[in-house]
Amino acid sequence: MELSFDTVDHGNGFDFGRAAADYAKYRDIYPASLYRKLEETGAVRAGLRVLDAGTGTGVLPRAMYGTGARFTGIDLSPEQIEAARALSAGKAIEYRVSPAESTPFPARSFDTVTACQCIRYFDPERFSAELARIMVPGGLLAVVHMNWLPHEDPVARMSEELILACNPAWTGGGFRPSPLREYGPAKERFTRQAAFAWREALPFSIDSWAGRLRSCRGLGASLPPERVAAFERQLRTRLAGEAGERFTVLHYVEIELHRLNGVRGL
Repeated sequence: MELSFDTVDHGNGFDFGRAAADYAKYRDIYPASLYRKLEETGAVRAGLRVLDAGTGTGVLPRAMYGTGARFTGIDLSPEQIEAARALSAGKAIEYRVSPAESTPFPARSFDTVTACQCIRYFDPERFSAELARIMVPGGLLAVVHMNWLPHEDPVARMSEELILACNPAWTGGGFRPSPLREYGPAKERFTRQAAFAWREALPFSIDSWAGRLRSCRGLGASLPPERVAAFERQLRTRLAGEAGERFTVLHYVEIELHRLNGVRGL
């Protein structure tokens, strides 16, 4: 399903379903430290009913399935959900094609909602209203962001230069860490409980970094295959000469925990 926003890529459309195959193979890159933090804070633990909004290929539910939480994942893209189901074979994870702002679930269905790398694509008021309906009072919203650091990491900087040369409309670059944000549109419904942020160097090979970039909004989700292929040829040449076969890319990981106002009804 194609999406477009005035504030994203100058209004140009994108469809993560077009990149579902690369998502399935190359986007399982969240570090173990992220999952540990979600478990340590109690956001995800045994017995909790957890909805992963914007689940994509189900990376978070699959990675945290061993916690004993009961996971459901939703995404707008049928292609992403199809991949999530295939990758989750043998695991009791439910997946639905659904917008995050209007879900098919009964009231008070979930104790925790997670949103990884996707909350900017949701209508904030409608999403927070839907969460107030489907979450138990006192439930937790865990918002996760993870960005490479182009001003601190040479591979990230070079990669962004190549993406912009291929797709000048892409606005996903230039990230700089900033103070963690309140989930502003939902202040009347949620209270921020905690926030965590840290830098972490994540390992990649030429193949895995190329696949990770192909799946991004500015490339595989929006450009014709021949332009993506041209980008990849340049990227591989630069990586071989400047980084070698294996390297790390510095990322900035953020978790914000917001509690739905009201008394927890567990």
